[in-house]
Amino acid sequence: MSDPIGASALSAARRDMLAVRSLLDSDYTSAGRRPAAMIETYGCQQNEADSDRMRGMLREMGFVPTDRREEADLILFNTCAVREHAELRLFGNVGALKHLKAKKPHLIVGVVGCMMQQKHRADEILMKYPHVSFILGTGALTRLPEAVLAALSGGERAAFVEEGTTAIPEGLPVRRESGIRAWVTAMYGCNNFCSYCVVPYTRGREVSRDPAPIVEEVRQLVAEGYRDITLLGQNVNSYGRGLSEECDFADLLARLDEIEGEYWLRFMTSHPKDATPKLFETMARSRHIAHHLHLPVQSGSDRVLSEMNRRYTAEHYKGLVSLARSLMPDLTLTSDMIVGFPGETEEEFSETLALVREVQFDSLFTFAFSRRRGTRAWDMPGQLSQAEKKERLARLMEAQQDCSLARNQALLGSTLKVLVDGVGRDGLLSARTEGGKPIYFPGDAALVGSFADVRVTEPKTFVLYGEPV
Repeated sequence: MSDPIGASALSAARRDMLAVRSLLDSDYTSAGRRPAAMIETYGCQQNEADSDRMRGMLREMGFVPTDRREEADLILFNTCAVREHAELRLFGNVGALKHLKAKKPHLIVGVVGCMMQQKHRADEILMKYPHVSFILGTGALTRLPEAVLAALSGGERAAFVEEGTTAIPEGLPVRRESGIRAWVTAMYGCNNFCSYCVVPYTRGREVSRDPAPIVEEVRQLVAEGYRDITLLGQNVNSYGRGLSEECDFADLLARLDEIEGEYWLRFMTSHPKDATPKLFETMARSRHIAHHLHLPVQSGSDRVLSEMNRRYTAEHYKGLVSLARSLMPDLTLTSDMIVGFPGETEEEFSETLALVREVQFDSLFTFAFSRRRGTRAWDMPGQLSQAEKKERLARLMEAQQDCSLARNQALLGSTLKVLVDGVGRDGLLSARTEGGKPIYFPGDAALVGSFADVRVTEPKTFVLYGEPV
């Protein structure tokens, strides 16, 4: 059984939220305005979901949202540690607030999330950026009200970093930025320890939420009009291990699919070692589960996959794809790929290119290997130069562009059900297909937030254009 936040911890969070609101009411009433807060989120959808929960807590504390730093009385950076680029961006943005803090001494700055679970990064923030009021690790995000209260009360800089994921944050408020799409966390943490990945060290071990609150959360979202709901987990299809009741990920999807309403249900991120025929069969016979599978492969070389500790071969992966497509001929398949892993030879990279051309992904998220302190790949021999990684990344992207264009061209003349999410370029409506592909077409803005049928008239590499049916 998962370990939800205990009654005492939840009570403490609610008490601190009320205390913050009381302080803010007394400080800002005479000013004739409410204090404003903003969150800048880096990284994955799980971070987006965490930010939604922090927005909910901030709302309960009395903050109103803003997307302008100059207007903010509190700024949170929700960090990502997966790649060095995200960390460097974070340092630049935190450093840029030094002058704003000088102009607004009351400004509260917090740095939270995955980076703060790495001691060397947490120490760096505290040492180099004295204008940062507090830091929170991923296991301590529910202590945000306590940290804000301490900052408002003139207390010392706070650092809350707890090891791993020890509690499931049930019962805390959530404020989502979109009224159309929603993230729902099914599980936290990861047990895989891929040799290049820092996530098991920043998110802790796998902990699954009980199915009942997940079902109730999705039921409520559908009732509120959300049309695209994504179940999240670092390895979401390993859901269910350790629960008191027998419920694997396919079982959970089947229960959610029974909820009445017009909506799509999707999930990410999946691991090939846990992708089962039962999962694909559940998707194929469902009413609401999108025929969209994001199944990261990472490399086409068996030796590199072994060094990555991925625990499958390229042939096994291709077999999964073949099975999924046989059950769902309309499947949209996306994946992740890393180039330049330590020791990767030109021949092994060629195996990756061959896999991409054979599998024909609809789209691919491509990355150059980024060394992460604490992972096994950090000091592996055979580290490639930035120039080598950049050159291979360019070749991989070129190969994938050909595949994406071919997959989109096959949709010419077909009619697709799409979810309209806004008004885009040239006044055209912007929407997403069931497989998540962006599509633009003429229409009334009143359609935003609803489903529509659109015929594809002009397929391009990364987007589609169409006309309403």
